[in-house]
Amino acid sequence: MATRWGICSAGKISHDFLVALKTLPASDHKAVAIASRDLKRSQDYAQQHGICRAYGSYEELAEDPDVDVVYVGSVHTQHLAHTLLFLRAKKNVLCEKPMAMNSCDLQEMIRAARENDVFLMEGFWTRFFPVSEQIRSMLCEKSLGDLKVLQAQLGFQMDDIPRLIDKKLGGGVTLDLGCYCVQFAAMVFGHEMPTSIVATGLLHDTGVDETVTVVLNYSGNRQAVLTYTMMVNLPGEAIIGGTEGTIKIPNHMNSPTVMFLKGSRWEWPLPPSPEPLFFEHDIGLRYEAEHVRHCLLKDLKESPIMPLNESELVTTILDEVRKQLGVIYEQDAVQNKYRHQTSYK
Repeated sequence: MATRWGICSAGKISHDFLVALKTLPASDHKAVAIASRDLKRSQDYAQQHGICRAYGSYEELAEDPDVDVVYVGSVHTQHLAHTLLFLRAKKNVLCEKPMAMNSCDLQEMIRAARENDVFLMEGFWTRFFPVSEQIRSMLCEKSLGDLKVLQAQLGFQMDDIPRLIDKKLGGGVTLDLGCYCVQFAAMVFGHEMPTSIVATGLLHDTGVDETVTVVLNYSGNRQAVLTYTMMVNLPGEAIIGGTEGTIKIPNHMNSPTVMFLKGSRWEWPLPPSPEPLFFEHDIGLRYEAEHVRHCLLKDLKESPIMPLNESELVTTILDEVRKQLGVIYEQDAVQNKYRHQTSYK
């Protein structure tokens, strides 16, 4: 039986997710409903993507008995409200990254998922690309010896996009791109809180961060150096260095299709897209959709590849980075009451 998807939001990322679903067998995946605040927009998307039901409210989507799992593709300032709505309606949820604005919001989502016994996963699509799977396999086999260094950089010229420079909409590069770099470090070095977090960066006139470098030091003299920006385009290179070799991703470290292992080239091309996409490589969203289906078929409540404690780790690091940069959102007012007491130097 096909996994029946509900789509929350009729934005660009939701469009690309729907196109990615079309590259998977119809017997496995089917979009059955879509909702946005604009009924006409929902209806347009429904017609374009062959979806049978369009709603002008998210509550209607939450009440749809035919929906197995909801893809939340709204702006991340709305993730908490939307995700809680669907979880409390006992819907499984795949929520786009960053799933939460801060650790406090994330904890509330996790509690709701567990109280309602439903699946919840943060949509870090990077984790599910074949290149990422190969990297995890190589690291598990200790093909690089003892890991010592990770360098990653990601940049897109996006400062002309209103959302990204608007603090009220969760603007800033740390939540938009930095989260990719931090989750990559967590995947490589394992589920471990760094012994120190040092962040330095430059702020936009609106108070959001535009260019940032983060140094994460780990036990065993291991270090990750992460640079990300929304001011210029960067290749998106990542290098993992061990005592017996290196892995290099030459570009698109957030959606990798090529890697070099000790000089040998490995490539997993993306399938062709049946329709134009808003964002490059977004056909790769199919990989995380497949993973969610496999989890649901096994009645899992969280992903073994992107588990909720990994989301907690990444979000905690992002909180500390923003704190050091001085980027504070309205949503952090509650967070500050419960912020952990650890001091990073």
